[in-house]
Amino acid sequence: MKKLKIVLLVLLSLVAVLAVALIIYGFYLKPKYEGKLQLKNIQKETTVYFDEFGVPHIYATNSKDAMMALGYVHAQDRLWQMELMRRIAPGRLSEIFGSVALKNDKFFAGLGIEEASAKAIAALDKNSPSYQLSIAYLDGINQYLEEGTTPIEFSLVGVKKEKFTIKDVYNIFGYMSFSFAMAQKSDPLLTDIRNKYGMEYLKDFGIDGSFNTTRIKNAKETSQEYIAISKSVASILEQSPISPFIGSNSWVIAPKKTKNGKVIFANDPHIGFSQPGTWYEAHLVTPDFELYGCYLAGTPYPLLGHNREYAYGLTMFENDDIDLYQEENNPNDAKTYKTPNGFSAYEIRKKIIKVKDSTDAVLNVKITRHGPVVNDLIDGLQQDKPVSMSWIYTQQPIQILDAVYKISHAKSKADFQKGVSLIAAPGLNVMYGDAKGNVAWWATGKLYKHNAGVNPNFILDGASGKDDIKEYLDFSKNPSAENPKWNYVYSANNQPEPIDGFLYPGYYLPEDRAKRITQLLEPKSNWDKTAIGEMIFDNTSSVAPEVVKQLILNVDQKTLSENEKEALTFLKEWKGSNNLGDVAPTIYNKWVYLYLKNTFEDELGVENFKQFLGTHIMKQIIAKQITNKKSLWWDNISTKNEKETRSKIISQSFKESIVALEKQLGTSVSDWTWNKVHTVEHQHPLGKVAALRRIFNVGPFEVSGATEVINNLFFDFTDDGNYIVKGGPSTRRIIDFSDIENSWSILPTGQSGNPLSAHYSDQAELYNAGKFRRMKLNKEEIVRTSTKLAFIPHKK
Repeated sequence: MKKLKIVLLVLLSLVAVLAVALIIYGFYLKPKYEGKLQLKNIQKETTVYFDEFGVPHIYATNSKDAMMALGYVHAQDRLWQMELMRRIAPGRLSEIFGSVALKNDKFFAGLGIEEASAKAIAALDKNSPSYQLSIAYLDGINQYLEEGTTPIEFSLVGVKKEKFTIKDVYNIFGYMSFSFAMAQKSDPLLTDIRNKYGMEYLKDFGIDGSFNTTRIKNAKETSQEYIAISKSVASILEQSPISPFIGSNSWVIAPKKTKNGKVIFANDPHIGFSQPGTWYEAHLVTPDFELYGCYLAGTPYPLLGHNREYAYGLTMFENDDIDLYQEENNPNDAKTYKTPNGFSAYEIRKKIIKVKDSTDAVLNVKITRHGPVVNDLIDGLQQDKPVSMSWIYTQQPIQILDAVYKISHAKSKADFQKGVSLIAAPGLNVMYGDAKGNVAWWATGKLYKHNAGVNPNFILDGASGKDDIKEYLDFSKNPSAENPKWNYVYSANNQPEPIDGFLYPGYYLPEDRAKRITQLLEPKSNWDKTAIGEMIFDNTSSVAPEVVKQLILNVDQKTLSENEKEALTFLKEWKGSNNLGDVAPTIYNKWVYLYLKNTFEDELGVENFKQFLGTHIMKQIIAKQITNKKSLWWDNISTKNEKETRSKIISQSFKESIVALEKQLGTSVSDWTWNKVHTVEHQHPLGKVAALRRIFNVGPFEVSGATEVINNLFFDFTDDGNYIVKGGPSTRRIIDFSDIENSWSILPTGQSGNPLSAHYSDQAELYNAGKFRRMKLNKEEIVRTSTKLAFIPHKK
């Protein structure tokens, strides 16, 4: 007995020692938010005040010192995220994750982002402020890499530390640009439908732009199946440890429509959720410069920002900047392909992909005059029928560093516009407002035209030259509006009005959010920050109630069960809200999913239908297709002796919905509330491991909102009826120039990517409730309420 007590005492002592050691180790790994640190190359003492949400307010005597301090504090909170971001474009995830990441690496390595980055860097003016300040930022990151604590993820995965370079910055911007694109998801699917069923089946898809009725006003033969491209690219982006950019809202209200006679700016870019989140906020102040910005990990200049003079942000333009071409091999020489001037040799680009705990993978990418052959990069395409990808980002001069420097350091609206004009890709709606009362938006991107009759929604003919790009448009032809007479500008990823009679092709989102935004903005002329805060968290669809009316018209209400009658009552009374306690959105989304499934899956097949659900086309089609009684899609081609009608499919889908909801949520219709099926969990790459989920993931939470409302939380339709939110507003910002020192922001989780930081998830509850925190500019208040970290010159 005595020996047992001794053994237990020893074991308890060991557990206690281990617990103390873990606590000490945890404190050691935490970001340093106060004290003093020496930095090499810094000229004067630079002070960083971290406010109560961990946002650094950096005060320096010169811009280089400010940027170096920014790099250091950005790295201590987001080094793991920076590491992942810089590895995607060059195909280097397999080095740390092993063969599970090999498909991602092959695809991105083959796109040519790394080569385009190298070409752009070679053309840089190394004496320019944009370059010099970028190097100072990278110096700060690298000093933290050398002297700071190692993130716990580095230790768990086994990451070898390497210095960050300017090429990493360009590669990060390259990945961001590709994640905006939609052509690779939609064009192959549309081509397969056309080839299999004919153009008649595409009338319901609105690919001529006819569905986009709420438009942003300007103030100016047998072939292979292509669906493998859609499936592979969608899967690659889905599995990426860094989430893709999806959509966004923004509106800027001119003084005549605001209560205090000053511009109010609102922006909430929609991005796939992850942990840590997309943006890192920081406030820089030097004697000649001040900016409060939102930064991508590993990039020196913010894509969203404001100061006392102006504010800017972005949404996705959704223009078409990728074309896919069916090339034609030389039947006598597989090393050459057909061009308008005869056969030409493929350029071969050899890439070595290092794979953790395995042999290197060798990738030989064929390059045509249009771009890389994607057959080499993804599975499922015939090797003898090459398809190449033409992407504006890798084909036009990349001036992204100068562009983001200029827009974040602009001295005037004209100066800002010059920066915007430098962005060839991705296509963005850049939103602007200033203290002088100006409001504006400009669409970025090098826009272009094909020959008349060429439809870029399909795979194009690469051999003849007739489908090649024929004209690049000058930036002056890009959609834009500056100080319009209607006193606001906005974007919700919807299609702009034609320019010179030309409706620019793209992958625009439906009018739902745009319609709601304009409905709210038009009648009101006394907007203030509080009202905008309510609007940016608005959960009401302006389109769904009309869709419900059309659906109900097709239901035979004489043969309904009691639960079916009650469900219809909820829908008839529904005003389109998607709040936690609402029942109607649960019924509506189930019905819409089953209507889509019963309408399109028989022609498309199970896998292709799943791909269809992931396109913007699916979102566009719902409101219009259900009004078309003669649509070819209503008939189920699997039933040979019956031709289904619209009423039959919609009624069948409704009855199936009620049965499914009874099974999922019980027989009491009033219990089918939205909060039970609509949830979010912000997932860290290591949170996919069950044992690490609670440590690294944030959530799950029950959330309001829905797809294509202003509070746009998007999800996949699945058979189980659970709507797991994949993404949404990556930040909500409201800048009121009548109270510029107290503008509002909120992040989905928190500032820090370090799970041991107090700021890892401290904004999540506020975000989910539609609340905000202040973006402070007042130095006296910042100093009084913050912790202080001083960077001092390194002693020699």
